[in-house]
Amino acid sequence: MESLGEFLAMGGYAAYVWSSYALSAAVLAGLWLTALRRKRDSRRKVAALNEDRQ
Repeated sequence: MESLGEFLAMGGYAAYVWSSYALSAAVLAGLWLTALRRKRDSRRKVAALNEDRQ
């Protein structure tokens, strides 16, 4: 690796490589947020069920 600029250019494929990294990161972030929302909703449902039992 001769320079950082050459590394970041990825031999002319930088647009494909960096956009795939960005897309992958966006998908992972979306999945993480979805999981957090579902966890929160599930906890609320369980709390509501527990209140109904009492």
